[in-house]
Amino acid sequence: DAMVLADHLVVVEDGHVVQEGTPSHIARRPRTDYIAHLVGLNLYRGRAEGHTVRLDDGPAITTTEELTGPAFVAFPPSAVTLHRERPTGSSARNVWRCEVAGLETHGDQIRADLAGELPLAADLTTLAAAELDLRPGATVWATVKATQTHAYRD
Repeated sequence: DAMVLADHLVVVEDGHVVQEGTPSHIARRPRTDYIAHLVGLNLYRGRAEGHTVRLDDGPAITTTEELTGPAFVAFPPSAVTLHRERPTGSSARNVWRCEVAGLETHGDQIRADLAGELPLAADLTTLAAAELDLRPGATVWATVKATQTHAYRD
């Protein structure tokens, strides 16, 4: 409700202000995992060198933005495409091997929580989930096109 009704938001975590601004600014540039979860994004922190952000605790993510220094990378679960085999010839520059940690229904979509070298959430249709035979413990390959990511300064 606050994202729709407010002109200005102040986000408090553990008694500290962690971010403030317009709802669109906060939704577009979340600065904590809590905020990213609220607005429905996968969020990572790392160090940018050109079009690559090397994560503090994981792999690198290729982005369209060119940055240098501390940076965040965010993308929606709908930007994640899942495959049973490692994709070849894909236009996606970001490819990670993952394991399905959990599945839950979100409206007409299935949200897959993925663990592995890059923990992330992916949204897919019930048909796609069935065709991939998704279940906890299954190995999948997740891809995200660089154009689907959004990198910004930390």
